Amino acid sequence: MKRKGIKIAKITILTVVLLVAVGLISPTWTPAIKGDNSISLLEQIDINGTRHEVMIRGNDRRNPIVIFVHGGPGCSEIPYVRKYQRLLEKNFTIVHYDQRGSGKSYHFFEDYSNLSTDLLVNDLLELTDDVKEMLGQSKVLLIGHSFGTYIGMKAAAKAPEKFVAYIGIGQVAAHVQSELDSLDYTIDQAKQAGNQKDAVQLEQLRDPIERGEQFTPRDMIRKYGGAARLIDDNRDYYTGFLFNREYNLLDVIRYMKGVSISQQILLEEESKNHITDIVDRLEIPFYFVMGQYDYMTSVNAARDYFNVLEASKKDFVIFKESAHYPQFEEKELFAEWLNATWRDMAI
Repeated sequence: MKRKGIKIAKITILTVVLLVAVGLISPTWTPAIKGDNSISLLEQIDINGTRHEVMIRGNDRRNPIVIFVHGGPGCSEIPYVRKYQRLLEKNFTIVHYDQRGSGKSYHFFEDYSNLSTDLLVNDLLELTDDVKEMLGQSKVLLIGHSFGTYIGMKAAAKAPEKFVAYIGIGQVAAHVQSELDSLDYTIDQAKQAGNQKDAVQLEQLRDPIERGEQFTPRDMIRKYGGAARLIDDNRDYYTGFLFNREYNLLDVIRYMKGVSISQQILLEEESKNHITDIVDRLEIPFYFVMGQYDYMTSVNAARDYFNVLEASKKDFVIFKESAHYPQFEEKELFAEWLNATWRDMAI
């Protein structure tokens, strides 16, 4: 019996090792879309001196181009975003990319000591040119989400001629104001829930948050409904990593490494260099799209920024059932809004 047990243990260990090895090297792709002019591409392209992972999907490659800039920093949406963008793929060619040092664009042994938002902006602008040439189009709609709005705003201000409009979802604004709004919200919700311990712990963070030295803990914002209301954003990542074909196990390791590096460098930069002091005017139309219950990036802070940010055309849009992910939480309404907004641009 002892020998049999040892044999079973060896077989189990070998099976696990083989499964891990397969997971590390298994091929990745994005599923095909039916149609003569459809596009479903997942590949690495050289941008500004390093390889970036790019996913492009759409029912008709002649449709308008939309480039999404993910947040985090470091939090690629490629692992799970397909489930939320099928309606968008009908009328737009959707481009997602893993930013330098993020997700599948993280490369072991590459030096990221020079990582900055300016570098990421330059990457985005070069990507935009490459996508235009690849698809034979001249117009791009730029959409940033969360921390991606910091990069998107700077890109739209630096090279407005490359874009027809800018949309900021979960728009970053005055850092301290946004974090204090988040802190007050989580304290209030903790008290309402009878969680006095959480409320006391959060209140102890007020001084460093007021000094711009700390963020309101994201796990607390998530716990009290200020991150997502209609989806489980963390579970989306887990299921995406496990069941979608865009990432394998090695890519998951890249993702984790990229988050640790990107957030350490870029969050400090954002907290010290407020976007409200960097961009005070856009030469293209812009739209801030916020979930009513967003306390990852405060609605009030975004509105205050919107009120002083100059442009020939601008709009502030609230999705009333959402928190930080209105494009996912209310995907049907978001698709309707984006279609109508594009038509109104009359481009």
